[in-house]
Amino acid sequence: MLSRIFHIFASILILLCLYPASGLTDESLSMADRMYDAYGVELFGFVDTRWGTRLVDDPNEKEMSLGEGRLQLELNRYFDQFQLKFKGDILGDAVLEKADVDIRDFSLLFSPTDFMDVKLGRMVSTWGTGDLIFINDMFPKDWQSFFIGRNDEYLKQASNIIKGSFFLGEYALDIVYTPLFQGSEYVSGERLSYYNPLAGEIVGRNMILEDTKPNRYFSDAEIAGRLSRRFGGVEASLYGYSGFWQEPEGMDPADGKVTYPRLNVWGASARMPLWGGICNIEAGYYDSIQDDNGNNPLVRPSEYRFLAGFEQELAQEMTGGVQYYLEAINHYDNYEQAVPEGLHIRDEYRHMLTARLTRLLMDQNLTLSVFIYYSPSDNDGYMRPKFSYKITDNWLLDGGFNLFWGKDDYTFWGRFQNNTNGYMGVRYSF
Repeated sequence: MLSRIFHIFASILILLCLYPASGLTDESLSMADRMYDAYGVELFGFVDTRWGTRLVDDPNEKEMSLGEGRLQLELNRYFDQFQLKFKGDILGDAVLEKADVDIRDFSLLFSPTDFMDVKLGRMVSTWGTGDLIFINDMFPKDWQSFFIGRNDEYLKQASNIIKGSFFLGEYALDIVYTPLFQGSEYVSGERLSYYNPLAGEIVGRNMILEDTKPNRYFSDAEIAGRLSRRFGGVEASLYGYSGFWQEPEGMDPADGKVTYPRLNVWGASARMPLWGGICNIEAGYYDSIQDDNGNNPLVRPSEYRFLAGFEQELAQEMTGGVQYYLEAINHYDNYEQAVPEGLHIRDEYRHMLTARLTRLLMDQNLTLSVFIYYSPSDNDGYMRPKFSYKITDNWLLDGGFNLFWGKDDYTFWGRFQNNTNGYMGVRYSF
């Protein structure tokens, strides 16, 4: 029902964007230029096609990991008192054998006062300082898109929110209210395989994970806040969140479905110049409200999370970055005793290192990069080497690999090791 309403609103928005602002223009202009001259509409978009295949045998999934065609249209229209924006995708998915519509931005922006901006509708939100590691960013992600080779922009999912930004002297306060929890797109076995602790092995389409999602408007809402200020060269922020775990981190023993337990998150971050580069630190406490101080084995326990990173230009047209990430389970003794016999017990501390290297070549038309996650405590990891080549101003060719490994099937990255794949994509932008 909500999806249908959004499609109707999107159609109305497009009509509003096309409300004439001036007469028609010279037909020799591009379609985007003519749209702007005639209607005051900024028009962007692209057509994208992608293909990917598994590099490891997986009896529980299709050999083709990615096969799709996508059309995206973006329309912006500026009025005297507000701005309207629409961005939507039409997708044909050969792996799941279905078509879909993804509205990534359908929003209204206005400023009721000199010190306040309001944005409401459907949009993508991003907070925090981590490079592909998220602590205080509690907005929904799409990990399946990330793991199969879609463009990095699709790691972030859009959600329906009301956002208020307040500018109070040297401080900036952002409040984001989501009337109904959405949650992230997680690996469920439908497209990618995963380790199922109850089965004790890696499963896929033979055991698709089913969840029970909060579904009561306003009762199952989320609210997030960020207070930011600059102190000289240091950008500092405080965060707060009240809602749910973004992925199902609980279990209902009555029906065997996974659930989204209640969660509060409190954190802080800072970013600053250091040693000729940029340093960032971030921390957060995940208060898992229903874990009963670690005594509830059906709910993920509360955790402390910490991140420190550094990025620097290593040479001309080459940059590098490293990060250290830590998870520490609160009330670990209680958690350890509560886990049923036969199930894997997590370590009290999980350490992870990341490294990124990016090289620009051929007048910056060719980009080579690699991003690596490695956990010395779990002895597992995930590597993302990729390239993109700008053939012309409109045409882009890209590709890469998603390489997973792990000593054990049940660790964070080890559970995905049967999903190792390679992919290629071609995009035409207009």
